[in-house]
Amino acid sequence: MICVRFFARVREALDTEELALSEADVADLDALQDHLQQLGEPWRSVLAEPNLLRAVNHEVVHGNRALADGDEVAFYPPVTGG
Repeated sequence: MICVRFFARVREALDTEELALSEADVADLDALQDHLQQLGEPWRSVLAEPNLLRAVNHEVVHGNRALADGDEVAFYPPVTGG
């Protein structure tokens, strides 16, 4: 299984903290994001945010990456501060 976690305003907008998916359903990070967007709104718009960050096993991923059983994927907004 692949554990998918959502943080901050992404979690709030989706009203979901975590879910699990079979790696057979999602071969890579882009396929996972597409799969989740097919759940309809608000998933589609929240996961289409241009500044959305994605991480696999606590490592930020720019671009695509293959996923495997046991991976943890996180979606979160950019961090800001002052």
